[in-house]
Amino acid sequence: MATPRNGQLRHPGNWGQGIALGVLWLIARLPWRWAVALGTGLGRVLYHVARDRRYVARRNLELCFPELTAEQREHWVKENFGYTGRGLAELALGWFGGPAIDRIPCSFQGFEHLQAALEDGQPVLLLSGHFCCVELAARFFGQDHQMAAIYKPINKKPLFDQVMRRARERNAGAAVARNDIRGMLRHMKSGVPLWYAGDQHVRGAETVFAPFFGVPVATTNSLPRLAQLGKARVLPIFYRVAAEGAGYRITIGPPLEDYPSGDLLQDVTRMNAVVESAVRDCPTQYFWVHRRFKSLATGQEPYR
Repeated sequence: MATPRNGQLRHPGNWGQGIALGVLWLIARLPWRWAVALGTGLGRVLYHVARDRRYVARRNLELCFPELTAEQREHWVKENFGYTGRGLAELALGWFGGPAIDRIPCSFQGFEHLQAALEDGQPVLLLSGHFCCVELAARFFGQDHQMAAIYKPINKKPLFDQVMRRARERNAGAAVARNDIRGMLRHMKSGVPLWYAGDQHVRGAETVFAPFFGVPVATTNSLPRLAQLGKARVLPIFYRVAAEGAGYRITIGPPLEDYPSGDLLQDVTRMNAVVESAVRDCPTQYFWVHRRFKSLATGQEPYR
């Protein structure tokens, strides 16, 4: 029998999560342009009140774009908070929105690369990153394609974890916990692409210090290991808000040549370079409020 806190709304320990999910459900009842406008406005408010996350975003941009002036970086921070708030609304639309969400304009580029890889019968890993519109992009992708999304279980918030997992299973087709290696391989071998993003802070034995924007930072080496275990092709996939907010765009690139190479550091460095290139294309839409550089090769702590 499930424990009282195991995703049950009636338990007091889950009431806060239930209220938050209820707010997201209400946002999803709005027309999508109203919803994202509300989210953008919320992000602009958070810029002024979320002091800690504002500092993290500033520090991340300082490390990654030292060539910019402080004024230019601050402008990006403000814009990024708008996209971060918008991302909360996009999460609500992706998880709880009705059929109208599927009519939001979204252009697709490069899907012939995915189709060709699947027709060859070879397992596919989709290399991506944490951009603010990720949850809504997963729903767009799932309209005509299936994938299995790797996710990190949120054990301390069981109700939120349960809703997140079900939404991703509904939108993408499947959700696989990040420690379920057998599940990942099973999905890939069955012809279902596996969505993977290794651009957030991790620590432990399965990491190497690889450059990201020129900064050697602890990075998971799971991508080349998964590609080797599953004999999979690795295709980049990225998504963003289109110019002037006119819908969205999802782009898939050709398979990475000679990947994995057998050199973990080289392969992880290449993974970071692919994500970095996508970030440079739309730097203010990346999830900069995350403490990506928490573990550096120098042993320094950049967030003070």
